[in-house]
Amino acid sequence: MKYLYVVDYWVPFPSSEYGGVLNVIASSDAECHDLLLNWRDDFVSKYDRDVMTAVNNAQIFQLANDETSAVISSFTT
Repeated sequence: MKYLYVVDYWVPFPSSEYGGVLNVIASSDAECHDLLLNWRDDFVSKYDRDVMTAVNNAQIFQLANDETSAVISSFTT
């Protein structure tokens, strides 16, 4: 079973002008977290806890078809 995660971008203050949304197809919260950490190299050390919080707070939709897990779209500023 795969899900679409709609994840709010997690860049913390003082970078408050940053924001956005990431759309991820994953089979679990853990897989979504790992995909996001691998999406950008600089996320691993700086944002690990923030990424998991964002995944836990994401809107999640069950998909009808078995899709490939990936970050499928992003809009960030």
